[in-house]
Amino acid sequence: MQLLSEILLCPVGALVLVLLIPARAVQAIRWVCALSALMAGVLSVQLWRTYDAAAGGFQFVEIIPWVEVVGISYHLAVDGFSTILVMLTSIVFFTGVLTMWDLEIRVKEFFAFMLLLVTGVYGVFLSQDLFFFFLFYEVAVVPMYPLILIWGSGNREYAAMKLVLFLLAGSALLFPALLAIYHASGLGTFNMILLAQKAFDPDFQIFVYPFVFLGFGVLAGLFPFHGWSPTGHVAAPSAVSMLHAGVLMKLGAYGILAVGIRLLPVGAVYWAPTFATLAAIGVVYGAFVAIRQTDFKFVIGFSSVSHMGIVVLGLNLAVLGKAGQDALNGAVFQMFAHGIMTALFFSTVGFIYDRAHSKTIADFGGLGSQMPRAVSVFIVAGLCGAGVPGLASFWAELLVFLAALKTYPALGVAIIVGLVLTAIYVIRVFSQAFFGPVNDKWDDLRGLDLKGWQILPRAILVAVLVYFGFFPSALLDVIDGTTSTVLTAFR
Repeated sequence: MQLLSEILLCPVGALVLVLLIPARAVQAIRWVCALSALMAGVLSVQLWRTYDAAAGGFQFVEIIPWVEVVGISYHLAVDGFSTILVMLTSIVFFTGVLTMWDLEIRVKEFFAFMLLLVTGVYGVFLSQDLFFFFLFYEVAVVPMYPLILIWGSGNREYAAMKLVLFLLAGSALLFPALLAIYHASGLGTFNMILLAQKAFDPDFQIFVYPFVFLGFGVLAGLFPFHGWSPTGHVAAPSAVSMLHAGVLMKLGAYGILAVGIRLLPVGAVYWAPTFATLAAIGVVYGAFVAIRQTDFKFVIGFSSVSHMGIVVLGLNLAVLGKAGQDALNGAVFQMFAHGIMTALFFSTVGFIYDRAHSKTIADFGGLGSQMPRAVSVFIVAGLCGAGVPGLASFWAELLVFLAALKTYPALGVAIIVGLVLTAIYVIRVFSQAFFGPVNDKWDDLRGLDLKGWQILPRAILVAVLVYFGFFPSALLDVIDGTTSTVLTAFR
């Protein structure tokens, strides 16, 4: 069996085992999930280390014909972009399982849905067949509804339904667009590599591209179609929020890149100024609204809208040619950095909520003296969000900012405004909840800080942010070769 199929089968095999294990054997279910996530992580790191960045292109190719009459194949392959995103998924998957280790309510069903979701995510990043790409995309999205509805908190029914309605609307735009691409190609195949080599009629590209961009853009948290995302974050349990912000939103951005930009380059160039403007508005809007939030998770949710705006902005700047290399490198780097950062945010906030049963910022005060380890971890995530040098997001935001200045300087200003506003809401949270006068109401939390194995998932996420903050070339070298290949269509 080849490497990519092994990665994909990690959650699939674990899902089968979890379904066979009796519901009362919760410890066995936890260990099956943890070991499958660990195995997927090891294989993903192996993929990252063995991917030939100098050669670039698609590697580790696996093709098995399935429905040949319509050109559907089990076709897996990775380029530099998907290699990085597979590793991101594995990191969030493993740390998410550890974060939910103490779950007691319907453990079997929770981890079954989680494994199904992760299977869909891996499938999207690995598939080079448009049929399977869309199939796995839907497999990744659907489990979010029961995960929020059953294990969520607060207004979970509303949040779950809102999420489903928004994402189904996105899929309703995508499905006819993907079928139109298949039909217009005249190739009789769903092979995305072959479809990318087809020169579609320019008018067709201009017409279809908005359907693809907006269909995927909904999941990426594109302004003004982002409303489902912060609401879903607030209601979701910790690991689901980690996967939601850390990985699922990246599916949307990756879909824009893999399908929209690669298959419809003329349409991408035509619509880039419009969608770049929407993304820049999202950067400022998300950060501004985050300042006014009173709930930890709402702050992080709107910050995700802002940071994903940088990703989408970078994707649109990339096709305009003036600084495409920096823009696309920065956008993909930001997908990875934001995924790790938000996983750290939600893992830590979930830990605090499970012990204090409050997510309201004003309820706390001086929490740093009561839960110093948890607060320290949250601070690292906050500094990463603010673009502090030495943490991974700094390089991503810098590259997109430089590209924006060279292409549309006003959009570069939007990034700076967004980062300034980010610093404001980060400092506001720090000052109100973590420092200042101690709220004696929470003295019982002193003995409930992170300890033992609880430190492990947060330590992994912190280590990843710091490592790639100091050694960005470890990611950029893998990304850059694929960036050069993709941008040849725009030169």
